[in-house]
Parts: sequence; structure tokens; C-alpha cells
Amino acid sequence: MDDTGRSTDILIIGAGQAGLAVAYYLRRAARRDGPAAPSFVLLDAQSRPGGAWRHYWDSLELFSPADTTVLPGMRMPTHHGPGNPRGRDVVTYLTTYEQRYDLPVRRSTPVTALRAEADGTWTARTPRGDWHARVVVSATGTWTRPAWPSGPVIPGQEDFRGAVTHTVHYRSPAQFAGQHVVVVGGGNSGAQIAAELFLDAHVRVTWATHRPTAFMPDDVDGRVLFDAGARRALAAVRRQSDDDAARPRTAGDITGDIVVTPPVAAARSAGLRAVPLDSGRLLDDADVLLLCTGFHPELGHLRSPEARLPDGFTLDPHPRTTAAEPTRSAEAEGLYFVGYGDWTGPASATVTGATRTARPAAADILARWASDRP
Repeated sequence: MDDTGRSTDILIIGAGQAGLAVAYYLRRAARRDGPAAPSFVLLDAQSRPGGAWRHYWDSLELFSPADTTVLPGMRMPTHHGPGNPRGRDVVTYLTTYEQRYDLPVRRSTPVTALRAEADGTWTARTPRGDWHARVVVSATGTWTRPAWPSGPVIPGQEDFRGAVTHTVHYRSPAQFAGQHVVVVGGGNSGAQIAAELFLDAHVRVTWATHRPTAFMPDDVDGRVLFDAGARRALAAVRRQSDDDAARPRTAGDITGDIVVTPPVAAARSAGLRAVPLDSGRLLDDADVLLLCTGFHPELGHLRSPEARLPDGFTLDPHPRTTAAEPTRSAEAEGLYFVGYGDWTGPASATVTGATRTARPAAADILARWASDRP
């Protein structure tokens, strides 16, 4: 289907959790205001719903229970079984959510370049043709842009002849049967993957981290981690010192980095411990180096040679947003960013964070649209 010449008032790039959350509030405005509400469309690169959740490792467990892992307007079904919902549960939830609110998603339509026009509108280029909009919401996430370190992260890596891979390529321990895997990373991904490998009898694992691991108490879930992050972000916005962020962390610190999911707890009880990255030549007898080193914002539509942005537009380490509304671009009128992490709102890359940041983002977008109407 050729989309050349298509136009809408608000264009959302990406139909994962963040894009859907913003779309919910736009849909609600349409039901409230009828023809007076702005039109909107979501363009998504994938052929099926579910966002990045379709691509996580098989056993991924959420940090928080189903009753708090929700997008606006619809609760996630109760999870039956040990622990919290799995990644596949989120895929089902997002699929149902999109259908329930009849959100206008056009699939298999990646935006390859975004261009600012002289009249204040935007053009989004896709393989199916161009789309034109007055406001653009970038919600492309991070999963497709893994953060590969620019140099060695562990002694002996220069001479390592084994496989080097990343979280983005991990699926299950079956990939590494009979091998010694060195997992690098002290966050939740590193902990969950190291734990799963440690509990598998067919894999030997060494877990290496840059600093001592900081676990949350066993009876605390990701809700507390989100709230602690929100407090730190608020302190930064107010230019206040953040004593909680500055003081040393311990394994029992409630603001620790790692949520103790049941597999992580089981692996710790069975003897899993992280070792410092510089504690010897850990790679000497390793077969695989697995880097759990995070992700960067997927902003290929802004980095493309065909993109056209205002002079001086900041891309590294990420676009600049306003303090008053952290999703609104500080350098380009009518451009918003949602769901990329703390720079677009506290924990906004999570389902919970997407929900909490989508409402003020949508309100700001709708207010801008109303003020700019002819």
C-alpha cells in the first residue's frame, strides 16, 4: 500500500508500550471532543503487536506484579503462577490493549527519516511513502540499538577468541550448553540472565560486575525501584543534591539496583555471587562473553542522512527536552520523545513509567495542538 501524501495531526512513531499509552489519551480526547479532536496515527516497524517484548529472552520476569504493571485504562490480567508476569504475558496484554481501544496502528511501516518543514510541520519518510503531521511523537524505544562498549570491558578481552554477544541475542541457557559463559553487567538483565544460567546444570557461568551488586530486599519489588528513581529525577530537576543517590549502596539498601525475582533469589541461595571485573583473567577458560551493558535510544529516523532537523539539534547522548515537560523537545517545535528512560521521565522505559509519563505528555501535545489551530 502506498502511503505517499498521507497526513494526520499527530504522528506517533512506534506502537510499543509508550506509543500506546500516549495514543490512549489521544483516543480518549477523540471520544470526548468528537470531530474537534486531532487525528492521530501510529506507525510501527514490526508486523505484529507487542513491541520489544516479543524479542526478550524466554524466561524474562517483570519486576512488579500484574496489578501495578498497567497502561492507562486497562489492567493486566492476574498472573497465575510463581513470581511476576513474564514477557510473553506483556505481549498478550499489549495486543489486547491495542485492539480494545481500536488504536490506528499501521504495521510494517518503519520511519526511516524525519524532516522538519519550513511551515512548521513534519514529514516522516517510510518505505511505503511519506506521512505529514503537525506534531510527531517519537516512541521507538531502545531494544534495536544495544549498547556495545567501544573498547574492552574485562581484562584479557583483547586476546579472547570466543564468542562475544549481547543481551539482545540471549534467549535461553540451551544456547550455551556445555560452555563457560562470562556475564558482564550489574543491572537487572545481568542478574536475571546470570541466575538462569547458574541454575542450569549444563552451563558454567561467571558473573562479573564493575561495582558491588546492590540488591533490593527480597520482599520489595520494582514499584519501590521506580519510586526511588522518580525521587532522584525530581531532585535533579530541582537542582538539589541527592543524598540517597550519592551515598554508598549496600546489599540491603532499599534503593538497590537489582530486584530479587524468584530465580535470582534461588541462584543466590545456591551460591551465585558476582566478582569484580578486574579480579583476574576471567576469560582464560571462557567460551562466551555475554555483555548485559544496556541500550541506547533508537533514533535512526533522526540520524539518517535524509533527516532534516533544526540547526544545532542535539542527538548525543540524547536529544534535549524541557524541564517543564521532559517529553517535549527543547530544540524542535512539535517534536516529543516518550519511553526512552529517565531523560523522558522517571523510569519511562518501563510499563509503569510509560503510564505515568504518557498523561502529561498527551496533555501537553493536545494543548499545543489546540493553541496552534488556525
